Amino acid sequence: MTNYTKIGVASGARTELHDVLGLTGAEVSVNELPAGASVPFVHAHKKNEEIYGILAGGGYAVLDGEKVDLKAGDWLRVAPATKRQFFASEEGIKYICIQVKAGSLEGYTATDAII
Repeated sequence: MTNYTKIGVASGARTELHDVLGLTGAEVSVNELPAGASVPFVHAHKKNEEIYGILAGGGYAVLDGEKVDLKAGDWLRVAPATKRQFFASEEGIKYICIQVKAGSLEGYTATDAII
């Protein structure tokens, strides 16, 4: 029995990993917006916070009406009810989005490890 799943992610607008990896506690997606593009809608969540990691390029997010600049190396946590939309700069942007139920973290690293 194998207790892990490994995949490769090709370039593309959006790759959701919950199905292909069999995720049970989080949704993870890898996203690319080309130069000048944006996510075509504003959205919020009922229960899930999102963590965004900017992998390459840059742009900005509008969070509850506030513009937040983003560049490679930045990490951003967004609370569930926050209205959000993302925009790419003239170089485009590539980012990972991790979506988890807010308040569900009960242990991490050393507190969850079995040594």
